[in-house]
Amino acid sequence: MNRLAQCHCGSLRANISGDPLMISLCHCRDCQRRTGAFAGGGAIFETTQVAIEGDRKVFERDGQEGRKIRFHFCPSCGTSLYWDGDFRPGWCVVAVGAFADPTFPPPSASVFEESKHAWVQLPDGMKHAQRGLASSAAKVDAEPRDD
Repeated sequence: MNRLAQCHCGSLRANISGDPLMISLCHCRDCQRRTGAFAGGGAIFETTQVAIEGDRKVFERDGQEGRKIRFHFCPSCGTSLYWDGDFRPGWCVVAVGAFADPTFPPPSASVFEESKHAWVQLPDGMKHAQRGLASSAAKVDAEPRDD
């Protein structure tokens, strides 16, 4: 399957082949500020699945345990289209909303729930983590919770 994610003005695009490794919903305060929403949705792909087109700027910040995370955004409209980090080299995380596809698969993991808004209701069967996925998906709780 091929998918296209793009910024608001369409000048920065991610052409993606194949299915995501995982789709996560991140409740960390940084994602709340970055998106202006209660959480950020990210579709995780191997970097070999993603071809980027268009100009971009990068904002790099410190992540967990001294690792860096880089957000790539459109210099024209400011959309944060994708990010990568030292937490998992070889992964490219693309903003789910940038696909503008209501049939896009739902998230399977919810991370940084320690800062999740109390009123957010998550679907049954999701995996949950109070913090992030430090170096692999194995850091997410092994069993889904219903809360």
